[in-house]
Amino acid sequence: MRRVFAGIATTMALTALIGSASGCGSSGGSGGDTDAGGVDQVKVGVIPIVDVAPIYLGQQKGFFKSRNIELTMESGQGGAAIVPGVVSGQFQFGFSNMTSLLIAQTKNVPIKTVAAGVASTGEQGKDFGAVMVKADSPIKTAADLAGKKVSVNTLKNIGDTTVRESVRKAGGDPKNINFAEMPFANMPAALQEGQVDASWVVEPQLSAVKAAGGRLVASNYVDAAPNLTVAAYFTSAKLAGEDADLVKRFTEGINESLAYADGHPDEVRAVLGSYTKIDEKTRTALTLPKWPTEINQASVETLAQLGAKDGIFGDATPDVAKVLP
Repeated sequence: MRRVFAGIATTMALTALIGSASGCGSSGGSGGDTDAGGVDQVKVGVIPIVDVAPIYLGQQKGFFKSRNIELTMESGQGGAAIVPGVVSGQFQFGFSNMTSLLIAQTKNVPIKTVAAGVASTGEQGKDFGAVMVKADSPIKTAADLAGKKVSVNTLKNIGDTTVRESVRKAGGDPKNINFAEMPFANMPAALQEGQVDASWVVEPQLSAVKAAGGRLVASNYVDAAPNLTVAAYFTSAKLAGEDADLVKRFTEGINESLAYADGHPDEVRAVLGSYTKIDEKTRTALTLPKWPTEINQASVETLAQLGAKDGIFGDATPDVAKVLP
C-alpha cells in the first residue's frame, strides 16, 4: 500500500492528465463543494499508513471543522493516483513523500506543498524506517550492502537514494546494489525466506521484522539528513491560485493536527486503529515518526542532491523553491 507514486515518472500519462485537468467542485472550479452552511467539503488523497495519523486525529478533534472544513480522506488507487488526482481536482489536497514531489516538479506537474507531513526522528537506531537483515546475515554494516539485493517499495525514489547514502557514509560503494521493488507489506516474508539480502522497511513492518529477530544495519533517513522531512501535504497550483482562503484554512488545520499528534503519542496509537489494520499490540510497540509543523528545507535540498547524484530526475534538476510553500 505504500508503493507511493511509482507511476509519476510516466511523463506522457501525467502530461495528458494535466492537459485535460478540470475541477470537481460544484461550480466547476478545483475547490471542494461548499454546502448551504458555508462549510467546504474537502477530499484529501492519503495512503492508510502511520505517517498520516495527524490528519485523522485532527479530524476527530475538530481542528478542521472549526475552520469550516469537512474532510473526507480517500486512499489513492495504487498510490500513483494521488498526484494526478490532486492536479485534476479529484482531491483538493494530497500526501506525498518529498522525492516524489521533486520528481513531479522536474516534469512541470503544477503542484505546491502547503504543509509538512512527516519527519524522521533523527535518532540512529530509533527511527520509523530502517534497513533490516536476518539475525544470521553476514551483513554487519551498511557498507556490506554493496552488491546485495535490497528491497524498496518503489524504485528510483526516496528509498533507494537514502539507502545509497547510508552505504556511502559507511564507506561502501552503492553503485551495484540490486534494488528489488515490492510492497512494504511483503518485505518481512521476503526477508525471512531469503528472497532478498536486506529490506528497507517502515512501520509497522519494521516492528514485524524486529519481532522475527531481524537486525538493523542502517537508519537510512537519519543518514540522509538531520531531521529529514520525509513527506508533505500538497495541493494543485490551480487551487492555490483560485481559493487561497481554503488553502490557508486547511494549512492551519493540518498544522494544529501535526502539533497535537507530536505531543500526544498515545492518542496517535489509538487513532491508528480507526483507519489501518494494525493490531493493538503492534500499535503499542511501533516507533512513531516526528510531526513538526515546519518543512526542513535543507533536508529537502539534500534529497534533491541525492536524487540528482543517483540519476532519478533524468537530465532535469529539481527547483526546490518551486515545490515548497
